[in-house]
Amino acid sequence: MKLLQPGRLCFGDTIGIVAPASAPPDPKAVDRAAEALEQFGFQPKLAKNLRARLGFLAGTDRERATDLMTMFADKQVQAIICLRGGYGSARILDRLDYDVIRRHPKILSGYSDITSLHFALAKKVNLISIHAPMLNGALADPKVPEFTKKSFFKTVMEARPAGSICEGYDGQTISILRGGVAEGRLIGGNLALICASLGTPFAPAFKEKILFFEDIGEKPYRLDRLLTQLLNAGILSQVAGVAVGVNRQCDDDSANPAGEYRQSGAEVVQERLAALRVPVVVGLPFGHVDLNATIPVGVRARLDGNHGDLIITESAVS
Repeated sequence: MKLLQPGRLCFGDTIGIVAPASAPPDPKAVDRAAEALEQFGFQPKLAKNLRARLGFLAGTDRERATDLMTMFADKQVQAIICLRGGYGSARILDRLDYDVIRRHPKILSGYSDITSLHFALAKKVNLISIHAPMLNGALADPKVPEFTKKSFFKTVMEARPAGSICEGYDGQTISILRGGVAEGRLIGGNLALICASLGTPFAPAFKEKILFFEDIGEKPYRLDRLLTQLLNAGILSQVAGVAVGVNRQCDDDSANPAGEYRQSGAEVVQERLAALRVPVVVGLPFGHVDLNATIPVGVRARLDGNHGDLIITESAVS
């Protein structure tokens, strides 16, 4: 199947705002998101059910799937940005019309729970999608770091390779677990959602890909469980390299210091990935953090395990 590149975003374009997972805690986040896009120079278009709520979901599965499909089919909409993650994207995957999406390829941007959509688009459509900050905070925050904003707009508005995701980053979090250089297409996202895709029709191919992942709020033993699942499933023996972001709040501050088993999240990652025979770089600038670089899912990239960098070598947009 041919790799599909969405068209690049231009100032004045219409951007659809959807909530395929959870609703923002503050209903006013919808208005802030629209205002932010206007200030950036775009025309926001709110999905019909964007303000809907159903428990921990932003409306029913039908409403959320319909909103997403409506935006893909709308010829006036050039890109779609998710309002937030949370939980629920996986529930709508079997309700999407992938033939329609294939006929109307466009930018879909988000991260965290949106990993489920990235994987479905990679598997069913072979469409490049955008792992990037969303509009509940982050992009809609007037204080969004220039690093984060520049990375996003460079990726979606310029039809050329974005280059190093570390450009402008101080690199203090980055360390090299295993050296070497790997090249391949990027696949990844939130670690828990990567594992949740395994065994489903929406799990993408991992062979010879560069796997990137991050997570938030997973205690060390749960982080261990997720990585062990990838090891036991044979995923980590297939990939060309592993790029790890900043795993935020993945330590157990309540653990007994005198206990027989006390590891940090970083120590778990190191212990589980140390035996891999491919380049592994940890602490790269992406994840549930302010300095969150944009990573286009599906494009070719180079993981530099000698210098601690991830370089995007193919344009995400046309």
